Amino acid sequence: MNRLYSAEFINGYFEDPGLFVSFLFQKRAILFDLGDICSLSEKNILKIERIFITHTHIDHFAGFERLIRIMLGRDKKIYLYGPKGFIKNIEGKLAGYNWNLIKKYKNNFEINAYEILEGKILSRKYICSLAFEPTILPDKPFNCGGVIYEDDNILIKAAILDHGIECLGFSMEEKFRINIIKEKLAELDVEPGPWLTEFKQNLIRKISGKKYNNKIYADNKPFDIKDLAEKIAKINSGEKLAYISDVRYTKENINKILPLAKNANNLFIEAVFAHKAKELAALKNHLTAKQAGKIAKLAEAKKISVFHFSPRYKNQESLLINEVVEQFDLI
Repeated sequence: MNRLYSAEFINGYFEDPGLFVSFLFQKRAILFDLGDICSLSEKNILKIERIFITHTHIDHFAGFERLIRIMLGRDKKIYLYGPKGFIKNIEGKLAGYNWNLIKKYKNNFEINAYEILEGKILSRKYICSLAFEPTILPDKPFNCGGVIYEDDNILIKAAILDHGIECLGFSMEEKFRINIIKEKLAELDVEPGPWLTEFKQNLIRKISGKKYNNKIYADNKPFDIKDLAEKIAKINSGEKLAYISDVRYTKENINKILPLAKNANNLFIEAVFAHKAKELAALKNHLTAKQAGKIAKLAEAKKISVFHFSPRYKNQESLLINEVVEQFDLI
């Protein structure tokens, strides 16, 4: 199956959380959580367009400064999404520096921040040339578990969860997936290449009812998008991932997580403590490995990827992984 994206943790089990999702054959990516991002190359950081942040504890937000330093002086827009108090925290970060020099920059760097609340989304814009002074944008409606971002083929949903403070859980879902029948390319005497990405993007726009280019060139041969799609493309339902970190194991949280994680092709979920430390996990508002596995099983996820282990389990990773496996038999 032709994949639209790859999703990989940027750090190990015991380091800051972060999931880097790179869209294949495109110079764009998204990130779930913004802890230490030093492991990401500058090239990959510059691909990032949107960042979905569960909450602003330091291990989930410490990468903000590195992100800004790399993007300063470039024509770049970045969009960040976070929970209650997010805008105040963004502005606190920006207020910690003097910005007199950036008024001379010819490039336009812009930060857009969205704070997800019950019933609405608050929006702010911060422009580099204006020394990041906030511009208030109109609020948007929001229903918990609803869509916070959508493009031609991607839906990002969020739910407000409890971590002692408000925290967000996320899912990312393709509306559909276009698979290329390679044998049909041979029949048309054309080779795979970058033109296939252009073909898929235009076909997605066509299916979405948006403006698209009807002609595509493969090996310098012109084709009609509709005719070519009928010959070489198979349209299937898309894949789904869910990202859950820093939540208590409560009925209320589980009821909000399950719709996000339902039938996910991969559920990325924290497994902070061994289950024998479940009282400590509840006190610190985290999941045990057993609880993570149980949630994955309830959600009927196809795969589970665990992270965010407590440092007390250094060199004991298998202890937590085995607890997950006991509840969920694919990892």
